[in-house]
Amino acid sequence: MLQTPRLQTVRVYRWNPEKPNVKPYMQQFAVDLNKCGTMVLDMLALIKAQHDPTLSYRRSCREGICGCCSMNINGVNTLACLTKVPESSKPIVIYPLPHCYVIRDLITDMEQFLKQYQTIQPYLKRPGEENFIGIRQILQSPRDRKKLNGAYECVLCACCSYSCPPYWWLGDKFLGPATLLQAYRWIIDSRDMEHKERLSKLRDFYSVYRCHTIFNCTKTCPKGLNPGRAIAQIKRLLAGLTKKERPDMETPIPHPCNGEDIYQCREE
Repeated sequence: MLQTPRLQTVRVYRWNPEKPNVKPYMQQFAVDLNKCGTMVLDMLALIKAQHDPTLSYRRSCREGICGCCSMNINGVNTLACLTKVPESSKPIVIYPLPHCYVIRDLITDMEQFLKQYQTIQPYLKRPGEENFIGIRQILQSPRDRKKLNGAYECVLCACCSYSCPPYWWLGDKFLGPATLLQAYRWIIDSRDMEHKERLSKLRDFYSVYRCHTIFNCTKTCPKGLNPGRAIAQIKRLLAGLTKKERPDMETPIPHPCNGEDIYQCREE
């Protein structure tokens, strides 16, 4: 038995740098939802496969853990693989992320965003342990581990940063919600021993304090995280209103001159 077509109108932003004389425009498609999956990314895959093979966009995991397919869908920055197709008489409107350079169609230039992420040095820093990496575990209590919840889940899709007006205005100086959320994740990690240095690098006029607590970042995060809260906590740490708690469990730095006890850990 033949299914009745469930046609959905989709309008997609198009621009090809190889055709400089053609201005950006919105291309309209009529997609049969019976022929694709339930997510917007499935719909884009069908358009590329059956309607226009020149349509360009990023995709990878299709499970919301890589952050590749971030775009603006019906006015909201989100991940196409996590957004269900809203079957409606109104067209679905898809744009690239706002206020960033477009490479082609729905593909945006993420170079500046990723460079800013590198500046926060997103890895454990334990001075004096460089020669002992991988030799033993660095212990962490369950309570200290819970402090990382709501921060480590960020997939760097940049939806929050490109929904933030201060980041639109001062994206070259203000680090933005996503990068600051990750900075907070490493600052509060009980295993990291350089939180004072990390905070000192954020103690300037632009890196953190350009945040105006608009909370666009929290509203649009496709993973349900709260970058606004993380930025507020960084401000409190910078102002001295709070301090990083002493870890429940400390793994001492190995001493190369000690003997048999250099890899033991103590609990306090």
